[in-house]
Amino acid sequence: MEKKYQKLKKIVERKLTKADAGHDINHVMRVYNSCLYLAKGEKGIDLEILKTAVLLHDIAEIKESERTCHAKLSAEMAQKILGKLGYPQDKIDKIAHCILAHRYRTGVKPRTKEAKILFDADKLDSLGAIGIARAFIWVERHRAKIYTNLPLKKYIKENLMGGRINGRIKDKTKHSPLIEYELKLKRIPNRLHARKAKKIAKGRLNYMKSFFDRFSKEIKGGI
Repeated sequence: MEKKYQKLKKIVERKLTKADAGHDINHVMRVYNSCLYLAKGEKGIDLEILKTAVLLHDIAEIKESERTCHAKLSAEMAQKILGKLGYPQDKIDKIAHCILAHRYRTGVKPRTKEAKILFDADKLDSLGAIGIARAFIWVERHRAKIYTNLPLKKYIKENLMGGRINGRIKDKTKHSPLIEYELKLKRIPNRLHARKAKKIAKGRLNYMKSFFDRFSKEIKGGI
């Protein structure tokens, strides 16, 4: 990494000292490496914008709450940090857009190549073996369940705002990795932009499906 990115990385590491293992600096660097892979061979990519955005995309993660979205806070923090470091305003604006658009909940759709790559790379980190690990970290963080046999339709009606599949979770202790997989994760490939990202996502989802199939059988004593 170039010196300026190493400097940003150290700033992010300090901010994420208390972050859980699913959103710490290791998550940031996995997404960083995925971004570089997805960007390789693509034309018209501004790597300075992409690298800077990915390093800062979760900088406000520990400030996440029911009322605050870490993507919005991260974009605001990034603007202040980059302003102090002398980045030109046009680049700051583009970086902030990438950060805002990396998450569904902000309602901001990725409109640049860099934003689409960051979105895809961030979503890939929620799939596959690493996605399973992160799902169980989330369970511990929110005192949720490792497994629930509540029918999906009933769960949506009772525990998601508005009874909608994309509604916010009312009671996180009733959530589980399998419900997260059924509600959100298996739908991710259809939301990705890059062909390479879609291919990776499908492979990782196949792994997750086989895991949850066996997991459910073990829970029920079937194996």
